[in-house]
Amino acid sequence: MVKSSWFASELRRELGLRNRRWARGRAHVESYGNPPVIVYPPEHPTDEDLSMGTPLKSSRHGNFFDAAYAAIAARPEWMRRFDKIHAQGRALPKPESGRKWRELDSSMSSDALLMNVFCAPGVAESMGVRRALGADGENPPTFGWKARVPLKSGRFDRTEVDMRWGTLLVEAKLTESHFQTRAAAVMEAYRDFDAVFDRELLPRVELTTTRRREATEFPEDYSQEFEEAGVDAGTDLPASARPPATVDNTSSATTGECAYAGYQLIRNVLAAYAHGCSFCVIHDERRPDLREAWFEVMAAVKSAEMRVRLKVLTWQELAALLPKGLQEFLDFKYGIVAQGRVASPAGNATEFE
Repeated sequence: MVKSSWFASELRRELGLRNRRWARGRAHVESYGNPPVIVYPPEHPTDEDLSMGTPLKSSRHGNFFDAAYAAIAARPEWMRRFDKIHAQGRALPKPESGRKWRELDSSMSSDALLMNVFCAPGVAESMGVRRALGADGENPPTFGWKARVPLKSGRFDRTEVDMRWGTLLVEAKLTESHFQTRAAAVMEAYRDFDAVFDRELLPRVELTTTRRREATEFPEDYSQEFEEAGVDAGTDLPASARPPATVDNTSSATTGECAYAGYQLIRNVLAAYAHGCSFCVIHDERRPDLREAWFEVMAAVKSAEMRVRLKVLTWQELAALLPKGLQEFLDFKYGIVAQGRVASPAGNATEFE
């Protein structure tokens, strides 16, 4: 079987080429390392623009569809997603403005893709989109929703779900290599772990303890949205449930301890169970490895009633239901087009060599 790292690296390569072309005429920098990754800062009207009558609110961001960014800027609760500092900022040139790089600035960010789609005008109101996802309710999507998944200790996990829309929870993926790994003690500390899963059927790996790598060694090799486990009220997990070592985006390899693969999937299924929600993974069809990893976790869910609340959708399946302008943006910048269509050329395959 082809390793997931191959699918991830091929997609990162294509997105790098597409964004090098998209970035022309837009404020951007390239990360250190080879191949580089394009990162965009927000752009604001200049004094000259303002003198010519350009409204101050007409700022744009190179990583976003203009209409989606305008909608984000109009909602403080959506704009707060830009508070999250880029985890690999050391791999990037310092911005001239002095503003720290944000995770949503990265062309590889799955959170940015998620907001490009669901913040664009007309998408949340589309009955076709709602039916495809099984979304309900009248309220707009919430991004970075804190699910507070119950632990056996009586406390709650405080890590975030990418999006909540009514009773639907969504995990968005793009170039991340996997769904992360956690020590068995961490996963088994969740209150409903054994009620929801047959632990013998869940995918397991050997946990590794590793040296730290320099930022320039992995500018964007893995997820920009790596999640740390934690609990409410500023408390720590008990010693028996702490992750003494995690497989993360700064790792090389050695040593062994039992762990579960697919941490984000397992945690979000438990969140859906605890809150009476459904859960959908949205991934790129160029990442069949992520779909296989999700099916492995779904196969370990005990209840048939719970399994029917678990879904998977590709960005390509969703693209057919989106407004034309947004479809063109997704095609040019991400190579995402409706199934049956051919994406626009990515560019010269030797541009990064």
